[in-house]
Amino acid sequence: MLLSVVVPVHRVHGYLRATLESVLGHGPGDLELLVVDDGSRDGGAKIAAEFAARDPRVQVITLPEHRGPGPARNAGADAARGRYLLFLDGDDLLRPGALEAITGRLAESDPDVLLLGHDRVDWWGKAQPAEPALPDPAPTARPPAAAGLSTDVPRLFRRGFWSGHGLHFTDGSYEDILPVLRATLLASDAGTLDVLGRVCVRHRTRRCGTFGTTPGRHHFAVLDAYERLLAETGRDPRIQAARTRHLRAVLADPGRIAPKDRAAFYRAAGLPGSYAGHRAREAVRTVRTRARAALRHRKRTLRALVTRAAYRVDLHRPLDPNLAVYGAYWNRGVACNPAAIHAKALELAPHIQGVWAVSSRHRDRMPPGVPYVIEGSLAYWRMMATATYLISNSSFPGGFTKRPGQRYLQTHHGTPLKTMGLDQRAYPALTNGISFERIVAHADQWDFSLSANPHTTEIWDRVYPSRYEHLNLGYPRNDIFFTATPERITGIRQRLALAPDRTVLLYAPTHRDYRKGFVPHLDLDRLARELGPRYVVLVRAHYFYGRSARLDSARVVDVTGHPSVEELCLVSDALITDYSSLMFDYACLDRPIISHAPDWAAYRASRGTYFDLLSGRPGDTPGAVTTTEDELMELFRTGEWRSARTARLRAAFRERFCPYDDGHAAERVVRRLFLSDEGSDEGSDEG
Repeated sequence: MLLSVVVPVHRVHGYLRATLESVLGHGPGDLELLVVDDGSRDGGAKIAAEFAARDPRVQVITLPEHRGPGPARNAGADAARGRYLLFLDGDDLLRPGALEAITGRLAESDPDVLLLGHDRVDWWGKAQPAEPALPDPAPTARPPAAAGLSTDVPRLFRRGFWSGHGLHFTDGSYEDILPVLRATLLASDAGTLDVLGRVCVRHRTRRCGTFGTTPGRHHFAVLDAYERLLAETGRDPRIQAARTRHLRAVLADPGRIAPKDRAAFYRAAGLPGSYAGHRAREAVRTVRTRARAALRHRKRTLRALVTRAAYRVDLHRPLDPNLAVYGAYWNRGVACNPAAIHAKALELAPHIQGVWAVSSRHRDRMPPGVPYVIEGSLAYWRMMATATYLISNSSFPGGFTKRPGQRYLQTHHGTPLKTMGLDQRAYPALTNGISFERIVAHADQWDFSLSANPHTTEIWDRVYPSRYEHLNLGYPRNDIFFTATPERITGIRQRLALAPDRTVLLYAPTHRDYRKGFVPHLDLDRLARELGPRYVVLVRAHYFYGRSARLDSARVVDVTGHPSVEELCLVSDALITDYSSLMFDYACLDRPIISHAPDWAAYRASRGTYFDLLSGRPGDTPGAVTTTEDELMELFRTGEWRSARTARLRAAFRERFCPYDDGHAAERVVRRLFLSDEGSDEGSDEG
């Protein structure tokens, strides 16, 4: 076996899947992938096990407790069988074509250490070349050791060379300095160091939650790491030069050395020149930064003078510990997860006064007796300034200042099939001027992010990077699917004038970013006609298209304006949809789901999706699949829409996407948010 790739796993579950796919996606390959579970408490271990179950090249090594990246890598190296070792982080990517290029270079030069070209992509998606670049050496030349005296440079180590010199990662922080740089010197001095300048590895820089984004005195450990390396290398001048470069970089990195610790770090590092001179240069940069910030602040203040003067006063009022503001679908009314939480709070936490934020255009949707304020009004801004609890499935339009002591629960409103958040950057033509800076700023306001399944938690963790806590408690809006009585369902059917002997099909397609207005990809009159009088088709257009689909006939009923999509699900016998997230909620009912997707290729290319809905793989496809109207008609004629095969697909889909839903999600959320019941949050983890 040529290559053993070692990947330690701890708090990387939002990134790990892409990392593992990048390694395994090069074809069969002469490699093994050793994933070391370093006491991870998020979904990383489950992702690793999933890959191991479907690919024999993957081996999962589980440490009994969290030890840190050094011991985790050592455990992987000890279990490795390949001729060469490659250590990747759980958020790195092996670039396309890299394995082929690596195999070719190893065959040519047979090195002990092979330095690999790499680049870096920030959390905005902007790729930056490596500094310094690694040009390929001439065929007969060997690169100098200085080319690899940076721990940022990924590299391969011959396993016999690694173990023969007793190399191993150290415990604690900066664990790679000693073995990686020592190995590079040894190979350079022996003439067995080589370089592959092609970009083979991409480092994904994360916004928060990593060692390199958490400033503090723990970064002083870099000094001890270099001291040990200097002692083992006879204070080699090449290490001295590398040390100076590295320590200056650490000092300048705000994610590592806090301003209050810089003088102490500078003195402890023994860097040339005076700290006073360094501080003067820093002061100039600080003044410029503050001046720019002050200018931005003045502009914001001027814009807010008229409309938000009262809000600024209200921000100085004390928070009301018993006030909660709810919002749904950009203040369209009482709906979704916030509505279910509000209802349960009235039962379990009656001391909490719930007030809804609603747009003036949708005030007629408010049920009688439900307190509300109009978005943008003085009452609205006072509530936003003084409420302790903020609950929304989208956002509160107009922007607001999150105060200390306020608790913001972002419930979201669906499981992601299409790309969301920062992942939409790859599809700029359809983002309609979305400000990704604002997306991240909004996520920074959240204290909690609600999730219905591990897939959702994994995606949100990456595309909304911030420090909120994941609440893996299920979707409160789905509780009704488990608690509704037959009498309640009968009552809903009666209000909708649905005869008890009719088979009810709910057609609920999603919107298209590239199309304005509701245009169904299905001749609904033909569907109703060919199905016959025993069937009724309910049509629910996406809320982006307003309150009516403008479609009605004897057996095609427009229910777009119905206040509860959950009630429509309850009275239906099957769901026909395309890419709507409603499919994930509907799976709780364990009723047939038909994916009618005639434009799947266009939709996936224009917006991007996280998995192949039409693949037919258990867990990916919820049931029967059609891409033409004729296929859909045939599905009902043959009865395949509710066959044993589609039931098995639905069961796998339900297992993947409905594990937290059991009828008690709203209760768990209310106890966690309003009653501070930590025990109701067994599945939570930090973002």
